[in-house]
Amino acid sequence: MPKVTIDGKEIEVEAGANLIEAARRLGIEIPHYCYHPGLSIAGQCRLCMVDIDKAPRPTIACNTLAADGMVVHTETDRVKETRRSIMEFHLINHPLDCPVCDQAGECWLQIYYMKHGLYDPRMTDEKVHKPKAVPLGPHVMLDAERCILCSRCVRFCDEITGTGELGIFSRGDRSEIGLFPGQDLENNYSGNVVDICPVGALTDRDFRFQVRVWYLDTTKSICPGCARGCNIDVHVNRKRPHHAGGRRVARLKPRFNDAVNAWWICDVGRYGFGSVDDESRIRFARQRGQDLTRDDALGLVIAASADLANEDLFALRRLAEHRGIRQVAFRVPPATPAADDDFLLRADRHPNSRGAEIIGLDGDAAAILARCRAGSIKVLWVIGHDITAAGWPARDVADALEHVGSIIYTGTNDNGTSALATLVLPLAAWVERDGTFTNFLGRVQRFRAAVEPLGDALAGWDLFGRVLGALGGPVAGGRAELWFRELARTVPAFDGLSYQSIGDGGAMLAGAAPTTAPEPPARRANAAASVADVSR
Repeated sequence: MPKVTIDGKEIEVEAGANLIEAARRLGIEIPHYCYHPGLSIAGQCRLCMVDIDKAPRPTIACNTLAADGMVVHTETDRVKETRRSIMEFHLINHPLDCPVCDQAGECWLQIYYMKHGLYDPRMTDEKVHKPKAVPLGPHVMLDAERCILCSRCVRFCDEITGTGELGIFSRGDRSEIGLFPGQDLENNYSGNVVDICPVGALTDRDFRFQVRVWYLDTTKSICPGCARGCNIDVHVNRKRPHHAGGRRVARLKPRFNDAVNAWWICDVGRYGFGSVDDESRIRFARQRGQDLTRDDALGLVIAASADLANEDLFALRRLAEHRGIRQVAFRVPPATPAADDDFLLRADRHPNSRGAEIIGLDGDAAAILARCRAGSIKVLWVIGHDITAAGWPARDVADALEHVGSIIYTGTNDNGTSALATLVLPLAAWVERDGTFTNFLGRVQRFRAAVEPLGDALAGWDLFGRVLGALGGPVAGGRAELWFRELARTVPAFDGLSYQSIGDGGAMLAGAAPTTAPEPPARRANAAASVADVSR
């Protein structure tokens, strides 16, 4: 392992590490625009210049590998002057529209100008004007005047998704990002180009002009969009409730986890949070008809959901065991079956199917439907599903629901099933509670409450625990962590796990093999092509 010295601090790094990454591990930031650890090296922005002993001139750190004995300086007068000059070059034609730019507050042109620029501007000519507010696809807007041509977005579409929609066109100061003829930026991962754009050139059409970023609070969480369990940050707007149409959740951003999703998330998960603040949210319990009795509960069956957390499912299992409920299932088929893509998105659009299976709630949902049609079910408790929109024949579902004595619906949003229910109980949404999901590979990951529950909505473990306590059963406690401790003591696959050991990156179930994020499809294709070339 090469040993390098950066600004007087010595560090050993693995072979192949560049100077930006070596400096980062020492807590030293080398400014850069075009470099991204998940993409190839472009060396276009030239901002990451450093001085290296015995080198005649400053060198770009992104494309310089750490070598044994190398001595690097990041704050010499020559480096500082070079950075100022490069910042001036990048800003020569940049519009001064920060007050109306969505990137303001998280723009690296602003940040690096204040840190490394502060020059006296010399530009007196008219700036070059380019197209503004150009939709590239359903989610991304381009302002070509703000673009510094770092090429991150182009490389992402070439190297990660392999879809190649974007390119750099024209020459000199007329160069600009654009779409190839006949294409739109509408691949499953298009929103990631907004994340990696260091300036305000690419903005999110869903988030655009909704709320200023300095009003947002960030909470670490897990995407509930599929069984992958991508790590995300939830950005919520508590400080300006009159902004963004009153939405509390403003946007979701990927959070790096090399074992799950690396730097990326799909658009299905990124834009799938609309139900959290939708008008269909169930805020308070409601009932129609007569009260349910304990005798009714003797003939109860449960159709649970794999959208529930591990803690919720374990509390439900405890409740079912206490009342002698033998039929609990969660695999209700969707009306339209989804499919895996070739990267992160899974066909199973529930975040915790593996957890529900291991906790022991994997009953036969079709058998429950058949018993309902036969009239042998007094009470059907549906949690999180819309049975009326399931993948079973509509006539069979209607017949089954007609022959059930009573329906209890528990969920976050109203749907066709809640409209038929005798009793409706509100659940807190995933951003309103603490808990864990187990992804399809067996990684247990924590998510945290970002906002308060609406109305009287409760977390699943809290609701089921209250019912269990009212029926005289053992209750683990008043926090999600206490239910997880009980789960870890009871279910062998969770043995040894705790909220502390799971941390921010997750932990594997007992016996599950460690995982890494999948290779992007474009890189798999390039690797296969290289192997084919060698074999020829």
